[in-house]
Amino acid sequence: MKSDSISKPLPLSEKLRRGNLLAADCPSREVLKHMTSRWGVLVLLALETGTFRFAALRRAVGGVSERMLAQTLRQLEQDGLVLRVAHDVVPPHVEYSLTALGREAATQVRHLADWIEVNLPRIQENWRASGN
Repeated sequence: MKSDSISKPLPLSEKLRRGNLLAADCPSREVLKHMTSRWGVLVLLALETGTFRFAALRRAVGGVSERMLAQTLRQLEQDGLVLRVAHDVVPPHVEYSLTALGREAATQVRHLADWIEVNLPRIQENWRASGN
């Protein structure tokens, strides 16, 4: 019987397909940085509820500056997670929503956010125990 801890090495094609987040030069790290930054997570969670104009999204994501929200949206748009639609009207009207890929990402981020919310009392106990 084979041990679960011993596994066959992955073929190179599988390694390249999956990426290697632990490697310093893995391009997946850039996407991880965008999605799991404080603002990236919160923007994905907000957009999971629907389409927003910039100002409404800024209100929904409490505490984010205009600059950080614009940067976060730009990064998530470049990653293919956020769709930016600029309507040709005066004054300018721009809307942000999640792409299909973004909805998948938001679901994954939601799992982490839910886990944090459920476990926050236990985490806070550790904060108190460590004097923070």
